[in-house]
Amino acid sequence: MIEGEATQQQDLVGRIAELEASLVGAQTSLVSARASLVSAQATIAEVTVERDKLRHAYKALKEQYELLRRQIYAARAERIDATKLEAEFAETKKELDALVNALGEQPSDAPEAPPQTPPPPPAGPPAKPKRNHKPKGRRDLKAEDIPVVRIEILDPAFEGIFERIRFEESSHYGHRRAGPVRVVVARAIYKMPSPSTKGPTFELITAAKPEELFKRGLLAPSMIAHVVVQKYRWGLPFHRLSRMLALDGIKLDDGLMCRYAEDLGATAGCIVAAMAKDAMENAFCLSTDATGVCIQPVPLPSGQRQACRKGHFFVVLADQDHIFFEFQPKHTSAAVCGMFRGFSGYIQADAHAIYDSIFRGEARTCPDQELPKEVGCWAHCRRKFWDAMTITKNVATREAVFRMKAVFDLEEQWASLPPSQRHAQRQLVARPLLDNFFAWVTEQYALVQDTRGLVATAFGYAVRQEGPLRCFLEDGRLVMTNNHSERALRGPIASGRKAWLFFGSDDHATAAANLFSLIVSCELHRLDPELYLAEIIHVLPYWPRDRYLELAPKYWAATRARLNPKELAVEYGTITVPPLASSEK
Repeated sequence: MIEGEATQQQDLVGRIAELEASLVGAQTSLVSARASLVSAQATIAEVTVERDKLRHAYKALKEQYELLRRQIYAARAERIDATKLEAEFAETKKELDALVNALGEQPSDAPEAPPQTPPPPPAGPPAKPKRNHKPKGRRDLKAEDIPVVRIEILDPAFEGIFERIRFEESSHYGHRRAGPVRVVVARAIYKMPSPSTKGPTFELITAAKPEELFKRGLLAPSMIAHVVVQKYRWGLPFHRLSRMLALDGIKLDDGLMCRYAEDLGATAGCIVAAMAKDAMENAFCLSTDATGVCIQPVPLPSGQRQACRKGHFFVVLADQDHIFFEFQPKHTSAAVCGMFRGFSGYIQADAHAIYDSIFRGEARTCPDQELPKEVGCWAHCRRKFWDAMTITKNVATREAVFRMKAVFDLEEQWASLPPSQRHAQRQLVARPLLDNFFAWVTEQYALVQDTRGLVATAFGYAVRQEGPLRCFLEDGRLVMTNNHSERALRGPIASGRKAWLFFGSDDHATAAANLFSLIVSCELHRLDPELYLAEIIHVLPYWPRDRYLELAPKYWAATRARLNPKELAVEYGTITVPPLASSEK
């Protein structure tokens, strides 16, 4: 019996050992399972994060795609359906109307075309006629079958005293609105008795040649002005203008016109520099914007072709006085600091990062100079909300557009008011609306600031630009938008570059910027750019260097009134420079 109990006890110990071994194995398996679970959970977390990133990236890319598609195919005007917005935000409209009334009295499946087989090349290039000799001297225009305008240059010192025997003539291409003409400059030749007893008893004296901006030039001032205005006002390329003039019997190659344009632009730069100096010293607000242009690269010695590089045209509007353009090879902070160095008034721009250096004081000429003040552009702010509203259909962006529309409507009502009254209305009505708007925008931005996309971009822009966007409230002469700068760029450059594609060099672009400045400033002051340039070309060789500002479009009407009309009526001849006006002394 004792042996049986011992046997049972041994069996029990063995089973306990087996159970303990099984328990250890189970614990090991459990630890391994837990480790696998932790690893799986970590993997799932990583995959979830990666999935969320991909979803956000996909959403952002889709928004950008829809935005680009809309910009290409849809209407670009930001037309707001006020009825729909008022229906959607009836309560908000009631609050805004009540606030206004309380504050003031005014409240691509198309099939592809089959490839065309190019025509067979000609058998060989046409033979060019051989020239026996190279042409020498200027072209003789007497054989041209065009109307003639004759200008006789007489010498008052000799006229009526000595016998006039003939004229020394030179011909130039001129232009009248009815068509081209041949301008004949006839300089009188006088026969003066000679005191010498040997040889002839007289000698010939020719009237002095008038000063010219382009010595021995083929083109008269009127034709130069016509060519320049056709290119830089209407965007007509020189090669196309050459073909048009050929229909009138005028043979001018595009290279000749290009050289005239570059020379005139470089020479007239003295007037533009005087305009810029006047703007920096006296302007209240400078509005600026920029756009890119292509610059033709310098040919490589090997003859290998290079791609065009990018330059930039800046436009600066100085109140209602001047509009001048400036070419910069690079769109950088150093470029804009050089343009606005020494200015301490208001500067209205599009919130690009390159302008930040100006407002930090990097464009000051001395440490005591007052920093310029940044004026924001509400059109840029509204455009970001408009794009977000159109693409994402977000309700908050719709409400933002509606709130901004209320302020724009008020500004439209106050447009005819004097600046002092407009300023008073802004303080009474617009300022509380903007306080309400920015408080609401800040709340909305807190909800989306951790996300990416058009909605967060729009609200973030409004929050970060609150100070510049409010700046127009400081003075009734300031405006809400920088659209006038964009319009100044759109006409001569943004539209023109579709036709002329690129500039030949930085020097060509700089000369073009001077011509753009004069032409657009003429339009600002209701001057005929073609007549203005023709008269400036005539007057400039006689004008004192320290009085170039009088030739600027803003002052040209007053300057022209003080000139001799008979001298100005002809394209060649002496110009009598009048004394300074009493207000300028």
